[in-house]
Amino acid sequence: MKEVPIWEKTNLTLEEAAAYSGIGINKLRNLSNDEQCKFVLWIGSKRLIKRRQLDEFTEKLYSL
Repeated sequence: MKEVPIWEKTNLTLEEAAAYSGIGINKLRNLSNDEQCKFVLWIGSKRLIKRRQLDEFTEKLYSL
């Protein structure tokens, strides 16, 4: 099976999202723990990060 590059994936694991965005895993975990977080997708207890929404979120920020 061919591996899909990170920049083509719709949803990312915390590790992939950290590598993609340059934001640390712990910071991503803290941000995505908020119930109002728009870039997290929960599948049971598994947390996935929605790549496009994460991009939109970071584009609007001045600092983290």
